[in-house]
Amino acid sequence: MASPTAAPGVSGGASSPLGQRLHGLLSSERVVGDLRRYFGIGLPPGVMPFTGSRFEHLAGGGDRPEVADRITAEDLVAVQTLSVTVPAPVALDILEGPLGVRLSGLLHAIPGDINMVDTDADVVADDSPADQAWHLLRDQPDVGWVIAGKLLARKRPQLLPVYDRVVRCAVGRPPSFWLALHTALREDGAALHRQLLELRQVARVPETVSALRVCDVVVWMGHRAEGHACPR
Repeated sequence: MASPTAAPGVSGGASSPLGQRLHGLLSSERVVGDLRRYFGIGLPPGVMPFTGSRFEHLAGGGDRPEVADRITAEDLVAVQTLSVTVPAPVALDILEGPLGVRLSGLLHAIPGDINMVDTDADVVADDSPADQAWHLLRDQPDVGWVIAGKLLARKRPQLLPVYDRVVRCAVGRPPSFWLALHTALREDGAALHRQLLELRQVARVPETVSALRVCDVVVWMGHRAEGHACPR
């Protein structure tokens, strides 16, 4: 086990471009400190964690069984902790209208109890229920791909990642981020996935935070700290 102040080592066996990039980013000396800062672990009095630290935990989480297949008002608030807001007309349609019914049907078809690393690629492939839900949300007025992805990550935190402009700027633009991440997590005997779990343990981040979310936070914090100007 690595020391509390150093990032765990990597095997270096990743062959995909995204896998290589993520292994490099996760090996930075700053990642454990970034995770602790983001989630408010060991902060001095008066220093607040990032609001996004509540994304997966607000109201018990978006994937708890009684709400896993429908988007709730709590989910709409949770995505606001990640600095996005679902437009009010779309939010009302999700909560009370036909859009919510369609999304619930698709969510029901998306596995709710499996990690991305453990599932087959077709679960996150084009035209899968997850992909259909993403397109349905993305195409709503003033929603777009970032908000769509964050809503789905709230509902399936083990399976679907948060992916925004900062992360895209840091890791590039594969044709399908979900499929590229799926490949990266599984190659070299799932070394990247194991590295994320080890980082979570070393930083003392709760196990209720998924490996995907650990990856998102590390990449986002590191790229943000470097001051990169990320184009839209």
